[in-house]
Amino acid sequence: METLQEILKYRFKDRKLLEKAITHGSINPDVDNNYERLEFLGDRVLGVAIASLLYRIFPNDPEGNLSQRFVGLVCKETVAEVAQTLKLDYFMRVATDDLRTNENVLCDVCEAVIGAIYIDAGVDGAIEFVNNHWRELIDKNVAPPKDSKTKLQELSHHLKLGTPQYKLVSRSGSEHKPLFEMEVLLDDGQSAQGSGTSKKLAEFAAAEAMLERLK
Repeated sequence: METLQEILKYRFKDRKLLEKAITHGSINPDVDNNYERLEFLGDRVLGVAIASLLYRIFPNDPEGNLSQRFVGLVCKETVAEVAQTLKLDYFMRVATDDLRTNENVLCDVCEAVIGAIYIDAGVDGAIEFVNNHWRELIDKNVAPPKDSKTKLQELSHHLKLGTPQYKLVSRSGSEHKPLFEMEVLLDDGQSAQGSGTSKKLAEFAAAEAMLERLK
């Protein structure tokens, strides 16, 4: 627990909250002793924390732009990536190891940790935690206003090419500096690829490449 708290950059006054936050229902089905209720709380706290940070960081953005950024930062894929960065996949208590790579479980555990910090330190502590571990993603504009994925989907529907489908092509690089290659496919068989330091950013890059092709 000491190592995990160092990684989280937060030391719990009540360590039982952290233990509960990383315990999956497969280990303890009692809702008072697993992460389920904390995940429910943390999901809402994360939303408030991200909205608060975006409101302060982008004072000139209209509501629509803030919403685009918000969606990209609280989506399952992004939260799961943060969970892996924090090594929660290693520390979580699960009955089977396949759960450690389950995107839904990773997202839930990360949100449960946020919920636990909220109970332990209040809203200011939770916002500080989110700022520490989401700020780099915010600076990289994980979901820029009117992003390329949105543009491609609108254009694809206009051209009657269906909804763009994304799939992972490869992952390379180190654990701390991964590089993802994603492919986007349209109903007529056209495809394009793009790379990025997260799946989401790689999807944006692939969508941008497809937009250039369609132009």
